[in-house]
Amino acid sequence: METIALPGIHTPNQLYIENLYRRFPDPKTGLPQTVLENVDLRVNPGEFVSIIGPSGCGKSTLLRICLGADLGYEGNVIINGKPVQFPDSTRGLVPQKYGVYPHLTVLKNVLIGLELKYPIWYRMTHKKELRAQAMEYLNDVQLAEHADKYPYQLSGGQQQRVSIAQTLVTGPGMVFMDEPFGALDQSTRERVQVFMLQLWEKHKMTVFFVTHDIGEAVYLGTRLILLSQYYVDDRGDVDEKGNPLRRGAKIITDIPLTGTALPTKVKGEKSFIEIVRSIAEGPGFKPDHREHVRDFNLAHSNSFQTLTALEDKTGNGNGRLKKMEEQMIRGG
Repeated sequence: METIALPGIHTPNQLYIENLYRRFPDPKTGLPQTVLENVDLRVNPGEFVSIIGPSGCGKSTLLRICLGADLGYEGNVIINGKPVQFPDSTRGLVPQKYGVYPHLTVLKNVLIGLELKYPIWYRMTHKKELRAQAMEYLNDVQLAEHADKYPYQLSGGQQQRVSIAQTLVTGPGMVFMDEPFGALDQSTRERVQVFMLQLWEKHKMTVFFVTHDIGEAVYLGTRLILLSQYYVDDRGDVDEKGNPLRRGAKIITDIPLTGTALPTKVKGEKSFIEIVRSIAEGPGFKPDHREHVRDFNLAHSNSFQTLTALEDKTGNGNGRLKKMEEQMIRGG
């Protein structure tokens, strides 16, 4: 498959999304309902991208599209210079509920990812190497001593660590995590957060982390994205037929974060609490607190915005994109 060249795509970008729309039939009327609307995103290798937003904004839908599990979108979704295809070993998924097989031991649960990656002849002739590789990842997640146990013999946090090892052992460049710690109690959740940051720093993979917990998003990420359907633009409040306009979600906030693994006690510091509070009380989470598309907080250096003429009648949105591209070409 040929590499695709689109405006704004540069070699460092591992993921490039432009003008992304995803529509589903309305269960009542059968008419198309827009969930994601003109989403733009550019991500470099090694970023830890935390994704938050109100319920129903399409966070999991965005993850499925990037994973290749949902190809019914419109627009451009480019990974490593090529259009996204069906899921493969270059993209891993850690689900909300532990993705472990109850009838397999911990070691077998991790090995199965490698066994699916290689043909039978390779598995038969490289058993020792594959087992050693699986044990290395179990050691990384501090579960080597539990290799022969079954999932029911582990705690919730340990099962989730098995699930993470299961995903990382195949060596994916991108890891998608859909509220993976939601079922854990607070103390276990914090331990697994620290552990996840240590793994990210060691393996240098790109992580997309969906969560409802703003504090968790701020603590983990090098970058915070707020996806929301609660915003305004120059289209007004009704469509061309006079019906209430139902907007799909856009990225309304895209800001840089620390990018360093820190002890969890940082969550009690005033500066951290203030960041979390400002995000929670800012635009995007409540229907009555909306911001215009021209005023979105897109402070991250990779942020860009391609608004339609109806969304922004001044043309400033697309002007912003062109200005950014000129700066990138000049190396500014």
